[in-house]
Formats: sequence, structure tokens, C-alpha cells
Amino acid sequence: QVQLVESGGGLAQAGGSLRLSCAVSGRTFRDFAMAWFRQAPGKERDFVATITKTGITTEYADSVKGRCFISRDNAKNTAYLQMNSLKPEDTAVYYCAASARLYITSLSSSKEYDYWGQGTQVTIAA
Repeated sequence: QVQLVESGGGLAQAGGSLRLSCAVSGRTFRDFAMAWFRQAPGKERDFVATITKTGITTEYADSVKGRCFISRDNAKNTAYLQMNSLKPEDTAVYYCAASARLYITSLSSSKEYDYWGQGTQVTIAA
């Protein structure tokens, strides 16, 4: 059974940094493209960042480009999201997602991901 467990969320000040982690178990980590999505209160779940199975290619939402960086450590079965220059509008529940599909049309679409973590709250104070 595949499980994704996020950690690293919490309260931070605007301008600060946080690093989120997503530990994956139950299947070979290299099988998965990984992504982060977020959902603010009253809003839909939005794409944040994604990284391919090899880690060679990454993609970011415009809202976080240049401030957030996704990475993966295949030896530790863990994906990361480094968030810098945080803004109050980054406040949301952040979800880790994994896709083992052979063919992915759009890495930024939540529909491509079959496995999800429980989410971790990130709150940024002004």
C-alpha cells in the first residue's frame, strides 16, 4: 500500500522560509513523478510544483516560480519543497502527490496523480 506522509509545515513570518518533506513508502520511489499542490480556505486545490521520476525536469506555478524549489532524494524515498520569501498568500494546506503512470499528459494536473498525502498546514503571518 502506497503511503505519502508530509511534514515540515507550520507558522512562519512573511519573508521567511520553510521546507516541506514528503516521505513515500509501499513502492519504489523512482516509479513516481512527484508534485506539490495547495489548497487555501474556500479555494480549489492548486498546482505548486512537480518533478519527474528522474529528477531532471521540474515545473512550477507562476505564483511560486523563483521562490519555491522542488527536489527529491531517491535514496531517502523523499520529495521536498523548499519555500523562500514566503508571503501571506502562500497560506494553505500543502499536499504531496505521486504518479506512477507511464504516460502523463500534464504534470501540473491533479488528475494525473493517484496517491496523495494527508496535507500539512502552512500559515504565513504578515
